[in-house]
Amino acid sequence: MKDHSSEPPRPDAPRGAIETVFRMESPRLIAGVARIVRDVGIAEELAQDALVAALEQWPLDGVPDNPGAWLMTTAKRRAIDLVRRRERYERKLQEMGRDLEAAPPHVQGPADPDDIDDDLLRLVFTACHPVLSAEARVALTLRLLGGLTTPEIARAMLVPEATVAQRIVRAKRTLAAKGVPFEVPYGAEREARLGSVLEVIYLIFNEGYAATAGDDWLRPSLCEDALRLVRVLAALMPREPEVHGLAALLELQTSRSAARTGPKGEPVLLADQDRRHWNRPLIRRGFAALARARAVSTGGPGAYELQAAIAACHANAVSYEDTDWPQIAALYELLAARAPSPVVELNRAVAVSMAEGPAQALPLLDALASEPALKGYHLLPSVRGDVLLRLGRVAEAREEFERAAGLTRNGRERELLLGRAESCSPSGD
Repeated sequence: MKDHSSEPPRPDAPRGAIETVFRMESPRLIAGVARIVRDVGIAEELAQDALVAALEQWPLDGVPDNPGAWLMTTAKRRAIDLVRRRERYERKLQEMGRDLEAAPPHVQGPADPDDIDDDLLRLVFTACHPVLSAEARVALTLRLLGGLTTPEIARAMLVPEATVAQRIVRAKRTLAAKGVPFEVPYGAEREARLGSVLEVIYLIFNEGYAATAGDDWLRPSLCEDALRLVRVLAALMPREPEVHGLAALLELQTSRSAARTGPKGEPVLLADQDRRHWNRPLIRRGFAALARARAVSTGGPGAYELQAAIAACHANAVSYEDTDWPQIAALYELLAARAPSPVVELNRAVAVSMAEGPAQALPLLDALASEPALKGYHLLPSVRGDVLLRLGRVAEAREEFERAAGLTRNGRERELLLGRAESCSPSGD
């Protein structure tokens, strides 16, 4: 920690900065502490205790050189104190050994390909235990690993906030009551839980790739965590095509990150991105992962492999105009058959509008207006506004962009949509 012995106390240290650090570090705190206390609910409480300690001490002592390590040390000390108060302390202390005192922030995978020494991955598999419903697994892991708030999770899952809050509370209680171990499972059990784990990683990445709320369009730390976890899974499960499919998708999507925001952090749409800023090494990694998925696939392409193939079409195009939209539309049709959802249909409508024209896409969009899952989903009016604008129905397009701006909770995205609405001139209708 920095030496601030000669400096006066700074009670005005920004609370927001401390909370930002905590939000970035909370998944690692919870995972590290859960290894000690073997209870994700208690681990989350101890992580919150560490935040309180930071709010009390950092304004007076100064922000540590390594705030994440400070928070981890504080949280683990409190966890150790809790364990010591339990009757089984001696046994637990022997089991934990030196891991009780500290753990490095980045743990490299061990030589044994059937073992994972990674607290974050243990946290994912624990939160994805089959004693929980599929919806609860996703919500809990997004909360614990992604550090998302209840409203952000509700937005990502297209469900009411109260529903998400209930799922999280009940999930933590169930894991504690069932004594679910904090571990990565083996054999058939691991395979059975893999689909849920992949879904969680996918949703975490999506929240980082286009944040549902706040003032930032991107949350890179979430993308990095999701990408790191799927790379670990790909190394662990080389014969699982969907693991490689998801890895390919995330590599290819991440490759665009530098081009997705402007100088002031404003969103840049795909059509306007400078593709010279796309990360070519990540694109090559994505192509390689997609090739591995196809090489080991035996039952036709899975949902993640199909999405990766769509991302590969974009990566192959030297410009937006050169994009193979008919191929993308065909891939979305396959995806809709493999993993049907209103969001997939919305994306298919976008591809159809580019491949066949906006007039062919408008009926598809109108059919989605009655979908309960898309009620309040800002991208539906946003896409419809774009299609109407291309059809010359400018006044209607403006209304759709304004409606989309009113639905999004992301400040950057709201500015973008309001700008598009403002650019619509009623005289063009």
